[in-house]
Amino acid sequence: MERTLVCEATAKIGQKITIKGWVSTKRDHGKLTFIDLRDRTGKIQLVGYQKMSELGPEDCLSVTGTIKERNEKSINPNLPTGKIEMDVEEYSLLAKAAPLPFDITKEELDLELPTLLDHRSLTLRHPKVQAIFKVQAVIIDSFREFMKQNGFLEFQAPSIVPEIAEGGSEVFQVDYFDKKAYLSQSPQLYKQIAMTAFERVFSVNKVFRAEPSVTTRHLTEVVSLDAEMAFIDSWRDVKDMEDACVKYILNQVGERCIEELKLYQASLPKTIDETPVLSLREAQQKIFDKTGRDCRGEKDLNPEDERDICKIIAEETGSDLVFVYGYPTKKKPFYVFPDPEEPEFNQGMDLLCRGVEWSSGGRRVNDYEQLMKHVEEWHMDPNKITLFLEAFKYAVPPEGGFAFGAERLTMQILGLGNIREASLFPRDMERVDFKLNK
Repeated sequence: MERTLVCEATAKIGQKITIKGWVSTKRDHGKLTFIDLRDRTGKIQLVGYQKMSELGPEDCLSVTGTIKERNEKSINPNLPTGKIEMDVEEYSLLAKAAPLPFDITKEELDLELPTLLDHRSLTLRHPKVQAIFKVQAVIIDSFREFMKQNGFLEFQAPSIVPEIAEGGSEVFQVDYFDKKAYLSQSPQLYKQIAMTAFERVFSVNKVFRAEPSVTTRHLTEVVSLDAEMAFIDSWRDVKDMEDACVKYILNQVGERCIEELKLYQASLPKTIDETPVLSLREAQQKIFDKTGRDCRGEKDLNPEDERDICKIIAEETGSDLVFVYGYPTKKKPFYVFPDPEEPEFNQGMDLLCRGVEWSSGGRRVNDYEQLMKHVEEWHMDPNKITLFLEAFKYAVPPEGGFAFGAERLTMQILGLGNIREASLFPRDMERVDFKLNK
């Protein structure tokens, strides 16, 4: 008999069907055994005979039986299939599960983070863990949808690069045959090259950061959602596009992830029509005025600064989002555009939400001679970025772009305690699938 998915069973009352899935929970009541069977679309209650008492959690089954309505007292209002059940006529064991190392049948998977990750192949089966990645899938899908709706072309950037786009030394060097290369920190240079041909481009890429960090919000491998656009009038055009993009993503998560948000009792960030925009110096002054803590003159916002300015802006405007722009030019990558009126500050920007940086972006240098000057000042090897420089040699209009981290958005939206929970298979300086030996 052809397989029926659990979500389709509500339309099959009175019919004999076959469903396949895993044993989620089992309850023995004398001659009857009740099993919640799970497939990719949901759960359904099975009412079976005594032999089914031999089954255990995560056993994989094929079950044939008749769908019937539950009596009123046994309706489960929390399940889409809560008004029906299956009277089991026959079943076959497709695969037997080994004894589980812990109980995953509980509503809350009460495990320490190392255990959660060490047994990732098993913990991914828990509904709350699955909910994280259903939300993340909507975030990524929504980013793609918005970009395409606004005339952006998707491309895939390489992960092996000859030079460090972002500057600094926090990169993974790889042996590339008899040459030296790096894992990409960002698709930045490639999306700018692609932009010179297609005007508007975006990518969903894995990027790699060799940051010696074990914080709750850093990973060494992340999914970066990047966009770049030509023919802008100012960096504010980029800011407006990013603002519309993130609001579209949040709206889609709110519409398509209702049950997942409920599982985490999560509320979406509050937005207003005009997301607040502050210069770095204005943000630092506000922090000083409100808290008395003096971070004025610092080159960037530290985590405490980010928390403080987000709290201040939320209290003042009702927005959980805030853009901060105008960082010291020399502290940012060579391609970021200096403000013509104050060249020591640039037209780069960060989007903060609920105390955490969500993205970075801004206007880029599009003039070839200025780029060459920056390459020299930033002590870069022009021979390693000839592909990039060539694109700007043949006339590029004013342009800019931005990038989100998918894991960080997921973590913040659901209120997770650690970004590793928002990565299907997290990598950090202590873990590659399992905890690395020191």
